[in-house]
Amino acid sequence: MIGSSPSGGETKSMSMGQKSVEIAHLLWDVREKRPLVHNLTNYVTANDCANALLAVGASPVMADELDEASDIAALADAVVINIGTLNARTVLSMFAAGKKAASLGRPVILDPVGAGASRLRTGTAVRLTREIPLAVIRGNVSEIKALLGGVGTTRGVDADERDLSADGLGGVAAAARALALRTGAVVAVTGSTDILTDGSRTLAVRNGHPFMSRITGSGCMLSAVTGAFCGAAPGRVFEAAAAALCMMGLAGEQAAERTAGENAGTGSFRTYLIDSLSLMDEAALAGGMKLERFA
Repeated sequence: MIGSSPSGGETKSMSMGQKSVEIAHLLWDVREKRPLVHNLTNYVTANDCANALLAVGASPVMADELDEASDIAALADAVVINIGTLNARTVLSMFAAGKKAASLGRPVILDPVGAGASRLRTGTAVRLTREIPLAVIRGNVSEIKALLGGVGTTRGVDADERDLSADGLGGVAAAARALALRTGAVVAVTGSTDILTDGSRTLAVRNGHPFMSRITGSGCMLSAVTGAFCGAAPGRVFEAAAAALCMMGLAGEQAAERTAGENAGTGSFRTYLIDSLSLMDEAALAGGMKLERFA
């Protein structure tokens, strides 16, 4: 969904009946419970993440000061750690908030933006996976490979084409499963086709649109929205992550259709993306899911 990834791989269509309805019903949970999502995120996309959370029905708080990070995490229903604009000060806050949330049984979501690009970035992301019990790790294939200590490379915050084409979708799924088994987290690898796995169950999500890679923040918004679904359904993290992937991808499709219809550009697409998140209901989400079992 975010950026581009290899095509191919063996998938088997899931029934889009009851399973889709069950996953889509988690949107009702989000809007009923209005989970508070504590975001330690990057300054480039903080506003987008806050607006995306409000659009889906959650409540955002952006707090990365060390003196309050653990206090805010204790109040929140989920914590999202995004290392996009990493610095030494916020690293300490990320560990404080993540450890506090985990100690209280609250889901912690990690977005390892640009892992593999620098020693600080890679080392911090790896430490987070080792020292905090994470609920979900959401990244592109290069970031996931970097967390595994493999040969993953990045172009800034984007996946490297060598990682996208090396092993096909099957290789992406294998890397995701390996990281899920190592960390105990649900792993979501996003691209033109998303892969979601807990090490046992693996799904492919084919929602999304190429425009999503042409604006800043689509991946960060997805991680924030994942926090909203996990905060509303902490006992169903796998399904919550699937709901977030499908909803964000479907919103991208709807926004792209509207953008094309109005002969508009990427600035309008960003606005329409948030509009689509706010206007989507359970029926539209269930009916629009492109969700498959991945063998």
